[in-house]
Amino acid sequence: MHPPLLTTSRLILRKFTSSDAQDVQELVGDPAVSSNLSDVPYPYVDGMAEQWIASHTPGWESETLACFAITYKQRLVGAISLMDIKERQAELGYWIGKPYWGNGYCTEAVKKIVLFAFQSLCIKRLYAHHLSSNPQSGKVLLKSGFQYMAEGYVKWPKNVELVKVVLYECISG
Repeated sequence: MHPPLLTTSRLILRKFTSSDAQDVQELVGDPAVSSNLSDVPYPYVDGMAEQWIASHTPGWESETLACFAITYKQRLVGAISLMDIKERQAELGYWIGKPYWGNGYCTEAVKKIVLFAFQSLCIKRLYAHHLSSNPQSGKVLLKSGFQYMAEGYVKWPKNVELVKVVLYECISG
């Protein structure tokens, strides 16, 4: 699978390039962003963004990952991914840099990636989760066609204790 270019009325979702590394480090390195992400360490030090971007190609090639840079007016504002793609299912993950919060970019990108997943990849079920302390992420999912499933506690890699998460799914047509 090769990364397509996806567009909305305001956004371009495209493949990450090595030239995005500095912006990735700056945006996801903000503790307000990284604290909500299970797989992003803090601090996000030099070299991590380059490694993360390089990890996308094998995922695209094996058809287990579809990761896109979310851009607005050629400026990187975040990332959105379909992860662990298998058996017509995938997990949705995303982040938006704090300077771009509140502009609707995340909802717009999620709606586009849902269409891409269902129409182009023939995925039948998407699932996602967020920390209960981040209700804005749940609002994005609900506005994008996801349904609330359950709440539970999981071991969050950055915490010693269990954290409460909210689970959602979206089923194709």
